[in-house]
Amino acid sequence: MARTLNVAVHTVRKDAFVEAAQRLMASQGYEAMSIQDVLDAVEASRGAFYHYFESKQELLEAVIDRMVDAGLAEVGPIVANRELAAPAKLQQVFSSIGRWKTARKPLVLALLEVWLSDQNAIVREKLRRTMTGRMAGTLTPIIQQGIDEGVFDARSASDTARVFVMLLLGFQDVATDLFLERQAGRIELADVERTFRGYTDSFERILGAAPGSIELIDQTVLREWFG
Repeated sequence: MARTLNVAVHTVRKDAFVEAAQRLMASQGYEAMSIQDVLDAVEASRGAFYHYFESKQELLEAVIDRMVDAGLAEVGPIVANRELAAPAKLQQVFSSIGRWKTARKPLVLALLEVWLSDQNAIVREKLRRTMTGRMAGTLTPIIQQGIDEGVFDARSASDTARVFVMLLLGFQDVATDLFLERQAGRIELADVERTFRGYTDSFERILGAAPGSIELIDQTVLREWFG
């Protein structure tokens, strides 16, 4: 008789590996983390690891998926809030994501190391595709609300959301470069703020929003990372 899979148990055991990898990445970085480190953390065998993951890179992808799930769950109540106008809702979504990342700064910095590595180009591209689809799905109802309220001027909420996210991903690349430049002392906070304002203007134009009506950069978060 074929053995049946207990889905609940399978999920719990797989999550234990992902949770352990996430902790290890935050404390020592992805490159320094070995599969054996993960096995020791969960007291599991190598065979058990390969039952769930084909490689360390696949485990990394699972960690990223877990982070995306957690980040989007964080903003779910904001998106569903019927009392918020679309511009305020959009601002709160991005402020919430910024604060969520700040609260997990060591892990985010570990993932930044992965993001910048040429060895992880495939993972980086997978993450881009994942973020484009899932973040666009989160933003589409907000943009549609803004169209209905008359504060955004766009033909298609879903198409506009995808373009918005594509620009957002480019913005994240620029923000990463600025972070490294700021850490090296080669630029001032004012340089960062000027670049961020330029992107905010572009976001407004994509949405068809009035100039100055959108503020996506949380100043507290900005200073935490670039101050």
